[in-house]
Amino acid sequence: SGGKNIGWEYTGRGNLTLHIDTQKLGLWPGGFFTVEVEGNYNKPINLDSGAIMPVNTNQLFPTPGVQELNIPAVTFMQFLSHNFGVVLGKLDTTSGDANESAHGKGDTQFMNLAFNLNPTLLLTTPNSVLGAGVIILPTKDPKEAIITINALDGDGVANRSGFDTVFKGNTAYTIEGRLKTGFFGLTGHQLVGATYSTKNFSSLDQSLRIIIENGAIGTEDNSWAMYYNFDQYIYEPTKGKGIGLFGHFGASDGDANPVHYFYSIGVGGKGVIPGRALDEFGVGYYYIDVSNPKFTGPLAERDFLRDEYGVEAYYNFALTPWMKLTPDIQFIRPAQKDVLEIDREALIASKKKSVDTATVVGLRLQIVF
Repeated sequence: SGGKNIGWEYTGRGNLTLHIDTQKLGLWPGGFFTVEVEGNYNKPINLDSGAIMPVNTNQLFPTPGVQELNIPAVTFMQFLSHNFGVVLGKLDTTSGDANESAHGKGDTQFMNLAFNLNPTLLLTTPNSVLGAGVIILPTKDPKEAIITINALDGDGVANRSGFDTVFKGNTAYTIEGRLKTGFFGLTGHQLVGATYSTKNFSSLDQSLRIIIENGAIGTEDNSWAMYYNFDQYIYEPTKGKGIGLFGHFGASDGDANPVHYFYSIGVGGKGVIPGRALDEFGVGYYYIDVSNPKFTGPLAERDFLRDEYGVEAYYNFALTPWMKLTPDIQFIRPAQKDVLEIDREALIASKKKSVDTATVVGLRLQIVF
């Protein structure tokens, strides 16, 4: 109910990931190949809610709004020592901003993008890009501490190799560090990172995974973002199972990037009900301080966005170890406060419709081979 449109849809996504360890193949030590194949089908309801955060993250991959099969990742990683490695190829950047209770592509935990990936990063770091970087493991164990530094093609998309854009100068630079903690004898993680893009932003592109009316915007050069997240168990009867807190925080330049400031907080848990060791649940709240983009042409005076916030709750029932069923509910005060219909011939606004608070109910079935 609410939002821009009322209705329901069914959608799906398939993902096949192949990991190859060169040492286990009897070749050379420290080499890892990753190939990812991904596709989705049918129409999502992401455009119906009026929110700039998609309510169904699953349907953003491999390419938002396009029903096709792509290869978003072909990556080679080589460790030169126990503490240092290099990576290059077509990279799936969604592995960044990892969080124990709120992360991923919307297939295991929360469905709303705001709880899966920090939205301040979406402008500067496309999800499938040609790039290269270094990996630093201070303790030799990536689960204890890891630092990554990358240079990425700022124009990368999943349905194109990227060789036609990678040398055009629209480059994104990223640095991120994640540390495992043991406060009060309980498992937790702390993560900080930053991105900077040299790209010239002159249009709104749905591939950014931010849902805003299409249109030309005033030219903005470069964009930056800084982000932080944490997860911390507060009850952990068994390592890796219990109840914990999580939080994401981000800030951007607010010029090219419509997501100026962002935070989300919540509670997540797994295996806390006796006899339900594989069940998971989560409840979270997010808030986005939104900057209205500066349109050109007939939309020059358009000011249609407000700050956005929402709540989501899910429970992930493990029907079997390989099949999970997840009911989900979201309440969102969307960023779009009205929808403007334009008479393309007269270049004038013909109708304006207000966008109310959206209630979104979802049901997800996941099968893991």
